[in-house]
This record gives sequence, structure tokens and C-alpha cells, in this order.
Amino acid sequence: MLHSALGLSLLLIAVSSNFAMAIKKEKRAPQTLSRGWGDDITWVQTYEEGLYQAKKSNKPLMVIHHLEDCQYCQALKKTFAENEEIQEMAQNNFIMLNLMHETTDKNLSPDGQYVPRIMFVDPSLTVRADITGRYSNRLYTYEPQDLPFLIDNMKKALRLIQTEL
Repeated sequence: MLHSALGLSLLLIAVSSNFAMAIKKEKRAPQTLSRGWGDDITWVQTYEEGLYQAKKSNKPLMVIHHLEDCQYCQALKKTFAENEEIQEMAQNNFIMLNLMHETTDKNLSPDGQYVPRIMFVDPSLTVRADITGRYSNRLYTYEPQDLPFLIDNMKKALRLIQTEL
């Protein structure tokens, strides 16, 4: 009797342990190219792919430089992902890339390699260093409260393409 009770206990422990592990695995969302910036947006994997797609589609490339362990990046990411206007424009009018490392294109860091940093590249593959944020010491950074400014800059990037056609 004691032997069967011990066997049953071990079986219950093994089953509940496997069940708990299955639940943990289920809860974790798969890592996507969005990295939390917008799951409905189509993201390119590399800068080179972004340049190719921008030229091919005649859409501007929006490059977001960020780091996962940066509190400023996390705050911007949250508001960026929750803003419907930004998500809609990013999804329909831009080639989107978010990078957690620097590119070999030094034009994407004209005033330093800080994060978060958002820059635009037009379909002629020109980095638009003239589309800047509101900070003089970090020209291409945006904070959560700067989203209206970022939206204006996204619209500016689109207007520049239309005037060049």
C-alpha cells in the first residue's frame, strides 16, 4: 500500500511538473522582428534589406536604433506601439527596421551612437539628416512625449518623397 502511494505521488509530481513547464512555454510570445515596436508592422531584418525595399517600393526607410535594457528605449517603444497613427503610417507608408546594433553606414550616426535614435532614409538611399527631433544635443532622439513631433517628421519624410517625384 505504501509502495503504491509513493509511486502515485511521484507520478503526480512528474505530471504537474511537466504541465507547469508547458504553461511557461506557452506564455512566452515568440520573438519577432517587431521586438515590441508593433506586431502588425512588416519589419525588414537588415539595413541592406531595408535600403533595397525602400528603393524598390519608393517608400522611406525608418530606422529605429534601440537597446532592450535601455529604459528610455522601453518607454519610447511602449508609446510608439500604442499610438494608432504611428502604427498605421509605419505599416502602410514606410519600410521599417529596428536595430539593436550599429550599422556600417556612418551616416546613420552623424551626431553619435546613442539610443533611442530614429532616422529616415529616402528611396534615393539618402539619409535624411535634415529630419531631426527637438533636442540639440541628441538630434535624432525622441521621448514618449515627443510622439506628435515624430508623427510630423514621418509626414515630412513622406512629403519629401512626393516632392521629389
